[in-house]
Amino acid sequence: MRMSSADCDRVFEAVAAERREIAALVESLDAGQLAIPSLCAGWDVKTVAAHLVSDFADGFWGFLASGVRHRSGDRGIDALARRRAMASAADIADALRCGADYRLSPPITGPVAGLTDVLVHGCDMRIPLAVVHRPNPELVALVLDFLTGRTQLGFFPRGRLRGIALFDEDTGREWGTGDALVGSAEALMLAACGRTVALDHLAGPAVPVLRARLR
Repeated sequence: MRMSSADCDRVFEAVAAERREIAALVESLDAGQLAIPSLCAGWDVKTVAAHLVSDFADGFWGFLASGVRHRSGDRGIDALARRRAMASAADIADALRCGADYRLSPPITGPVAGLTDVLVHGCDMRIPLAVVHRPNPELVALVLDFLTGRTQLGFFPRGRLRGIALFDEDTGREWGTGDALVGSAEALMLAACGRTVALDHLAGPAVPVLRARLR
């Protein structure tokens, strides 16, 4: 996505605010809550928070090196997150605050990849915890621009949304062509990123199509 300097600043400010909110959430949780499975398969709440630290503490090149060591990009990212999850919740929260203003902009994917990561993983943590939080629909729409665009890389297989048209009831925007998938910007974002729980909050003929693909 080609973005203006002002738009980039807006994205970085939103990422910083979300990191600070997640830091406050993490330090408010007890050990049992930190161990609750998140929506991100294989990670508990604490590990998701640790991954968000890894985003800027290890960064793109750290992910790449770990992926080479573990012979898989996903396994490399998983290893870094689990290592950082060995820290205390207080240290993870402190790291998120200290790194809140880090301007994450990976090659190819750019600044919105970082926004996507914090918004999706924020939901991964909050929904199982039953913590009420609604991300700004305009920011989520920006994420959907990215997820349905050419620079999306690593969040899900490109064929997942083939033949599906996304209709956002929050902003009135739409993406793609084909069978309709209708709902809030947040639910559309989560469904695109493979969170099946979001399908219960969406409507349209594309729901069973996407559900089958996510299996």
